[in-house]
Amino acid sequence: MSHEDFPTDRQAVVTCGLPYANGDLHIGHLRGYIGADAFTRALETLGQKTAYVSGSDMHGTPVAVNAEQEGVDPEDFALEWHEQYEETFPKFDVDFDNYGHTHDETNTELTQDIVRTLDEEGYIYEKEIQVAYDPQADQHLPDRYVEGTCPYCGAKARGDECDEGCQRHLEPGEVEDPKSTITGNPAEYRERSHKFFAVSEFADYLTEFLDGLEGTSNARNQPRQWIEDGLQDWCITRDMDWGIEYPTGDDSETDLVLYVWVDAPIEYIASTKQYTERVGADEYDWEQVWTGDGEIVHVIGRDIIQHHTIFWPAMLEGAGYTAPRAVAATGFITINGKGLSTSRNRAIWAKEYLDEGFHPDLLRYYLTTTGGLQQDVDFSWDAFQEKVNGELVGTVGNFWYRSLLFAQRNYDGTPDTDVSGEVEARIEDAIDEFREAVNEYSLRGVGQAAARLAQFGNEYIQRNEPWKLTDDDPDRAAQVIRDCVQLAKAVGVLLYPIAPGKARALWNQLGENGDVADAHVEDALDAPPQTFDEPGELFEKIEDDRVQELNEALETRIEEAASDDEATTEGSDETESDDTAGEQSTSMTDTDDLEPLTEDRISFEDFQELDIRVGQIESAEGIDGADDLARLDVNIGFETRQVVAGIKRLHDLDELPGTRCVLLANMEPAELFGVESNGMILAAGEEADLLTTHDDAELGEKIR
Repeated sequence: MSHEDFPTDRQAVVTCGLPYANGDLHIGHLRGYIGADAFTRALETLGQKTAYVSGSDMHGTPVAVNAEQEGVDPEDFALEWHEQYEETFPKFDVDFDNYGHTHDETNTELTQDIVRTLDEEGYIYEKEIQVAYDPQADQHLPDRYVEGTCPYCGAKARGDECDEGCQRHLEPGEVEDPKSTITGNPAEYRERSHKFFAVSEFADYLTEFLDGLEGTSNARNQPRQWIEDGLQDWCITRDMDWGIEYPTGDDSETDLVLYVWVDAPIEYIASTKQYTERVGADEYDWEQVWTGDGEIVHVIGRDIIQHHTIFWPAMLEGAGYTAPRAVAATGFITINGKGLSTSRNRAIWAKEYLDEGFHPDLLRYYLTTTGGLQQDVDFSWDAFQEKVNGELVGTVGNFWYRSLLFAQRNYDGTPDTDVSGEVEARIEDAIDEFREAVNEYSLRGVGQAAARLAQFGNEYIQRNEPWKLTDDDPDRAAQVIRDCVQLAKAVGVLLYPIAPGKARALWNQLGENGDVADAHVEDALDAPPQTFDEPGELFEKIEDDRVQELNEALETRIEEAASDDEATTEGSDETESDDTAGEQSTSMTDTDDLEPLTEDRISFEDFQELDIRVGQIESAEGIDGADDLARLDVNIGFETRQVVAGIKRLHDLDELPGTRCVLLANMEPAELFGVESNGMILAAGEEADLLTTHDDAELGEKIR
């Protein structure tokens, strides 16, 4: 791996977190897979040799539990979902170079080989531990077979993770007040011998690894606390039949299987190897990537940062493999400002989106350009409509259509003249923006580079009004339209990673040879074909009545699910807990670590004296010499304020422009490190979670 700017002369691999093969895909899942796909395409557009790989996670207790409930074999159950994912991903233009699964022979052999190596190197040992046991079912309870309370934050926890609270990985025996999910009875802890991976021996290495890690700031910062608290060794075996058998090193049998988080990330290597076996090492060499100097980029969900920045790099280092160059962790998806909940059907399902007939590029654009990669993204049909109609239809599509239509009708294609210096320079600037965004792992920046170029194109054609020049100054008219066709092509090249289907359609309308997928950024400046046919409009406006229907259908589904849930749980104090992707229970949070409420009260009149406004961060940069401080330009409607905030190490500053915030506007001005601060942005907690608004409050609107 290197830290040179992309593209490098090394081969790269991009992966995304494996989907559990146990349920339907929704847009919370798709954000990661689409994001990793778009980043791969962006690297390739820069000229980087890249493979995009993943696979279905076939093992673990979630699969075993659901298969048991349906009365089928876990392998058959998981394979059915795996095959469904293989059919679904291409419908969103998620184009894996290889998509395998963790139960195949390649992953099984690689996993057992890596575990043997770790054992031979002295990183694995055996220890007696407390394991949950159900006396009535007469069996041990691994992972999702046990529920209880997280010992760290007090939230409800399921087996191996606190998925509703602090998101920590939990070792066997850590869950408090354990209960069996098989019988619903309280579980008891019994001693059992298991295998452990000595993660604690890698503390110094992991600190150094995080110092050099690229990607999103949450992936770098969150794991440091776990290292500072003292790393716990990791139990890597489980008491169950479903999974990869622990390698004994001889012909003896064992009744233990490897923990799912051992073999799941190894699928990244296995899938890359399968790609090489298919295309040949001359085309792509998996060993050069994973044991040499390859560029490895993981795009994952925020809830699995610990696995990818602590356990996984320790395994790679111990077994002699290459460490990741970058880990980019996405935020969660909310629906209409509320947590995505599969149990309450508050979700936009992949199949549902496709059944509505929307083009996949519309969702790809929304998910990649709404906020920064690590920020939570709220999906609503209204916001979706606004973004599609405003940016894709009104800006990109409008510029493409009007430019190509005028060119075709007046010149049969591209006017026979060179592109102007002004437009050539603007395209070069857009290419630089694109390249910088890729190297900052900013998909939003990638999309904005294209959209802003289209916006420039609209302004350029409107400013020059070529339809008025065709008679009075035909040479100038030809120059303007020549520029516009060049801009249209450049927008297509730069938008391709985000919206590949629409970029291909534009490429065809221009009469370009080959595939836009093979184009590099420099091709944005190559002259378009001299002739092309009359174009069609590539984006279609979403009407208000369509959005109203979608909103009503979503609300009906949520109400029906809530009624079903109420009927199921009537007379019972048990609660369902399969909510995912951002919905957390605050009622179960331990408040011992929170700052106590102040005893002093203020009057309503005192509160009214606070002038708190809705703002938007326009730019953000670190202040030289200050470890924590950043200078922000915040637009509050009436004006743009310069503000100093202590968020330099807690946020990726390059991801902040465009982020809504809340600003205390009548603070006394202060000077910090020689920079005047004229206001205070409001944030919560030690991670500086920025306060914002959910709906359509205008910039400058007062908080009451």
